[in-house]
Amino acid sequence: MPEAFFFVILLLQLPATAILLSRLIKGPTRQPPLKPDSPTPELVGKVTVVIPTLNEATRITPCLLGLSRQSYEVREFIIVDSNSIDDTQYIVKTKAETDPRFRLITDDPLPSGWVGRPWALHTGFLRSSPESEWFLGVDADIQPNPGLVASLVKKAEAENYDLISLSPQFILKYPGELWLQPALLITLVYRFGPTGTGAQTPERVMANGQCFLCRRSVLSEVGGYSSAKGSFCDDVTLARNIAAQGFKVGFLDGAEVLQVRMYEGMAETWQEWGRSLDLKDASPTAQVWSDLWLLSATQGLPLLIVLSYLLLSLPVDISLSSRFLLFGLNLFLLLIRFALLLAIAPAYDLSKAKFGWLFWLSPLADPFAVLRIFLSAMKTPKKWRGRVYN
Repeated sequence: MPEAFFFVILLLQLPATAILLSRLIKGPTRQPPLKPDSPTPELVGKVTVVIPTLNEATRITPCLLGLSRQSYEVREFIIVDSNSIDDTQYIVKTKAETDPRFRLITDDPLPSGWVGRPWALHTGFLRSSPESEWFLGVDADIQPNPGLVASLVKKAEAENYDLISLSPQFILKYPGELWLQPALLITLVYRFGPTGTGAQTPERVMANGQCFLCRRSVLSEVGGYSSAKGSFCDDVTLARNIAAQGFKVGFLDGAEVLQVRMYEGMAETWQEWGRSLDLKDASPTAQVWSDLWLLSATQGLPLLIVLSYLLLSLPVDISLSSRFLLFGLNLFLLLIRFALLLAIAPAYDLSKAKFGWLFWLSPLADPFAVLRIFLSAMKTPKKWRGRVYN
């Protein structure tokens, strides 16, 4: 291959590597994981929790159990069901018989221009008690630990946050997801830095709607979820809109207070999670493509380039040639990627996993993870969480 080819690839990768390192270097100074906390009297009735549901019977029970273990800081739990055809409503009604804080409502038919999840959350917000100072949206697949809500509110009030969302600890079980899911997660770390390091500008804010705490007054000021009504990543869209208004937004490590079992197996992880990770609904087009360049240069290519050198026996004579520098740069990027496995390991519960060692081989899935982000960025979902969209 001509030397010019190696030089061009090197020019594409070097600035992307510099950007990546500027983000990863913040990791050692990031905020520590949120820890469970006990409520204190001033927190009584401060929080309304809203859970949107649609055919969640197979996974909502651990969520309801964990929520019921939250204490007097929670005024009410509102489950907004979108006419599930399974046993979701029956499970919620049964839970309400033992804990009167639980209330089941059904949202109205989906209005034009709305996506189902933000519509359900918006409905829950409108139907929530105005006496609650905080609104907490959670997904039905989360498994909250005792002390989650109290720790969230105390953190927000102590540090004057207007919005906090948490990254969870992921429960993985099957070989395919053990290999693919961490590679997809790393695409977020590469684009936005480690959790708890903060964002410099609103358009780089990251959020997670699985656990999304916001001041009620702030949510009222921005019109509830209406500003994110058509977004398939409504959590990030809403958080960035709120940050753009000058409010303080945080994305913190919640691995010690919150677990989640998102998808069953590799195929579902690829299809369901992969199609929202491009975040195109929350980002300008230029930012989406800039992120795709960075992911390609620093996550997608290194494994392929290093393997090409090794398998094709490309010469790597020690010199200042582009050929040698390209090999060295990509070997360096690959070593960083494997080292990051140690950093993200606490974000995983592998206690029920089959072939848990596949987690440590997840960097080999990086080219596929980057490909998935590309495919998602170029296609608007037609089906989402059981609904079909035109």
